[in-house]
Amino acid sequence: MMQAPLLSQPVERLLTLLSTSGARRRIVGLVGLPGSGKSTLAARLAQEVNAQAGAGTVLALGMDGFHLTRAALRAMPDPTAALTRRGAPWTFDPAALAARLRCLRDAAPDADAAPVSWPDFEHGVGDPVQDAIVIGPATRLVLLEGLYLLHRTDGWNLAGLLDECWYLDVPLELALQRLTARHMAAWGLSRSQAQARIAANDRLNADMVLQGSVRADWRVAG
Repeated sequence: MMQAPLLSQPVERLLTLLSTSGARRRIVGLVGLPGSGKSTLAARLAQEVNAQAGAGTVLALGMDGFHLTRAALRAMPDPTAALTRRGAPWTFDPAALAARLRCLRDAAPDADAAPVSWPDFEHGVGDPVQDAIVIGPATRLVLLEGLYLLHRTDGWNLAGLLDECWYLDVPLELALQRLTARHMAAWGLSRSQAQARIAANDRLNADMVLQGSVRADWRVAG
């Protein structure tokens, strides 16, 4: 499997993209395995770039707001399988994500541009919350993290909507160890229960993420 080149200075790369963006908003994807630390890294990179470029210049977003609702999953031919496999590529709405990315790209980051809303995911409720986040004209670069930004089946194809897409390179076993600990803490599961849950869902999703990683422009170290 061919690997993308290693990006040793991701902050400097984001600053370079900002300096060459002109009147267009940049969008950079960050893909990684479940448990690899995508959201943590995206938030840290945004904070470090904003410290140099100005507050609000970069915004870290996630794709979790594009989960299909539980009601939509229950309406599928096999609702039990759909709910069990929630988090798989086919349990999201990639067309809605693509449409919102087009809105972000089309809205030039100037003072007269209309803000763009973005959905979030409320874990306490278990469903997306529409228009939870507002991206204003001051945001010139969006750092979007998610599992399937490099996926090319199940209705996913974001080619042309991301300026670059990076792969967070974390060993599979380490990512799954972190995920086991997260499941245990979040749902009060035993280690064996968490591992069984991962084997039935997250591990399958991780394999698909790995397959798409060959399309990344850069690798970043986890």
